[in-house]
Amino acid sequence: MDIMKTMTKQSDKAELLWTLHHGTDILVLPNAWDCASARIFYQEGFPAIATTSAGLANSLGYPDGQRIPRVEMLAAVKRIAACVDVPVTADLEACYEDIAKTTAGLVDSGAVGLNLEDMDYGGTEGLLEIGKQVQKIAAVRRIGDELGVKLVINARTDVYLAQIGDPESRFGRTCDRLRAYIAAGADCLFIPGVKDEELIGRLVQALKFPINILAVAGTPPVQRLKELGVARVSIGSGIMRATMGLTRQIAQELRTRGTYNKMVEGAIY
Repeated sequence: MDIMKTMTKQSDKAELLWTLHHGTDILVLPNAWDCASARIFYQEGFPAIATTSAGLANSLGYPDGQRIPRVEMLAAVKRIAACVDVPVTADLEACYEDIAKTTAGLVDSGAVGLNLEDMDYGGTEGLLEIGKQVQKIAAVRRIGDELGVKLVINARTDVYLAQIGDPESRFGRTCDRLRAYIAAGADCLFIPGVKDEELIGRLVQALKFPINILAVAGTPPVQRLKELGVARVSIGSGIMRATMGLTRQIAQELRTRGTYNKMVEGAIY
């Protein structure tokens, strides 16, 4: 009975996360890398929380790029999902080698969505062939449904981030991939590496589907992204990197001056 209650609650969270992609407001997702950061975002009132693969991996001593073992990644996601009472979507990179085990582990973690990127970590680390990525997306959709949770799939393509092809061809390559991912069962389309307003607007109009933009230096503000028709903006590893930058400033001040000003300013007690 307890398991059924948990699954029902998880299913409700999955439905809520999907709904947040189709509301009148843009979904702003901060990315947590541990329970402390997740609790801060939760207490600040965000309706959902994402994880950051880079932040989470780095906090456990691994570089980004699917170098952290699946078991450790999912264990960390499970801790984060358990410490907040809002939907959590996990950055699982390319979903590792065994899609069935990864998807089952995601459902077991209590998370209700995932980023699924099309990098080929097992090959040349270029982009995976479209047909193979479509199969992965379809498998995640099928397995999640079989386990009773309609996972929200944020299908990511790295055409722009990795600067695949010449600038003129990237738009077409991106749209071709993402249309195939929609047909395979994706719920949202993630296009990191895009921050130009005109390009974002073109992608929104061409795809007519919820689009996720990654906030980096030069990205339009949230309100402008909403005006452009963007459904979701995520922060990626940005907050984690800013936190590490502050940590370095504190360390430098402590080492060179022996004072504590940076440490005290804005500290949470």
